[in-house]
Amino acid sequence: MTDLKRLYHDLVRFETELWAAVDARLRRDCDLQLTWFEIMQLLDHRPGLRVQDIATEFVITVGGTSKVVDRIEKAGYCRRKPNPHDRRSALLVLTSTGKEKLGLAAPVFEDELERRFGAVLGGAELDRMATGLKLLRAGAFGTEQLTA
Repeated sequence: MTDLKRLYHDLVRFETELWAAVDARLRRDCDLQLTWFEIMQLLDHRPGLRVQDIATEFVITVGGTSKVVDRIEKAGYCRRKPNPHDRRSALLVLTSTGKEKLGLAAPVFEDELERRFGAVLGGAELDRMATGLKLLRAGAFGTEQLTA
């Protein structure tokens, strides 16, 4: 039987190491931090989200999300546009500069994931891992909260 405490330790440490490695690579090769990349990637796939939507997607605070979005906007990678359904909020879209930066960063991100996952695990193992993580997240947090 698998030692669940050891599994927890390995999973948490791996996530921390993975985040640090991908972040370092994106910063080095693209001058873009992983936090920004994640938000920009989401906006590329789903333009017109609100800060609240991004916070919900990544299970982080609205205040923290707003601060990161402010920085991304200041860098010229996204912009706010009026929300036609709610004047109290704005919708976020990538700028052409943001799309260009994301286009440079995406292959670097994918290459780093290949190095950390694909070069170590085979296809069947990766499929089992993906299925297991989905099941764990759904069981722990309920499928209605799973969006990321």
